[in-house]
Amino acid sequence: MKIIHISLPTPFYIGPVNVYLIAEDPITIIDTGPKTKEAVEALRAGLRKLGLAVSDIRRIVLTHAHEDHCGMARALRDEAKDAEVLVHDWETGHRAARLEYEENRALLARAGLPDDEIEGMRRMYENVRRYADSFDDHEYSSLRDGAELEFASGTLQVVHTPGHTPGSCSFLREADRTIIAGDCVLKRITPNPILSPDPIDKSRRFPSLAEYLVSLARLRTFAPTLVHGGHGEPVHDYEELFNRYLRAIQQRQAQVIALVPKTGATAWDVAREMFPEADDVHRFLAVSEAVAHLDLAHSEGKIAVEFSGAKEVYRKLD
Repeated sequence: MKIIHISLPTPFYIGPVNVYLIAEDPITIIDTGPKTKEAVEALRAGLRKLGLAVSDIRRIVLTHAHEDHCGMARALRDEAKDAEVLVHDWETGHRAARLEYEENRALLARAGLPDDEIEGMRRMYENVRRYADSFDDHEYSSLRDGAELEFASGTLQVVHTPGHTPGSCSFLREADRTIIAGDCVLKRITPNPILSPDPIDKSRRFPSLAEYLVSLARLRTFAPTLVHGGHGEPVHDYEELFNRYLRAIQQRQAQVIALVPKTGATAWDVAREMFPEADDVHRFLAVSEAVAHLDLAHSEGKIAVEFSGAKEVYRKLD
């Protein structure tokens, strides 16, 4: 079972996205790229080099449902005459504009963002939404942790690796310990733990960073020899990258805790201190990172948190 890499351009800051093709029965693409003319043309060209067309695709698998990874899924499904689409159930909240739902906006209000900032982020993501067509709940099949995707000459095991998003999944070829990891593992940057409602209880916040650390440790138990990420080059030394990630997260934790005064600060206050120049989508990512680290620090008893009206205020411990 050969894993074939195709790089597609994106309009996003992170650059080209990696999609992966398994060119044997049933022909399967893992991630699709965004819904742009440039990405569509690049994908068609990549398929032609292999003697294939979109109509040959029988299965579309999504590591997660961000626009740069899922944007073309509906169009590919339709052109391929109803190819099966598979995504984890916990990704349903991400298949449409992220701030379209009240529970998403409520999380930003709890983080201390003013109403005009929340509205600005909502408009920004409404613009991003054009790069993907959302699915209704009955239009996809569920990826289940531990399940196997079968091919003519082997299988890929589904490994639920939440953190970047609640439903992020990786795929393990056990025969040679190769993993397709989406945005769970990126060689040159530490993935952002995106602010999300908890998929079980949408009134709560998903503990993204704590879950992400568990996912990294779980992938480590497979002793991977090669990890294909969602962007950039493959990872040949996962142990080195694992330890580099841990150091980066520990350093950010120390920075975040140092920014929390005894008088109290919201996640928005901390985000603006950490990333004063952030604009556009980076403002949302800055808040996501601040919230993720504050949640982890609080869960480990390093800072206190209390409500001031609808806002969470974090305080340095005495």
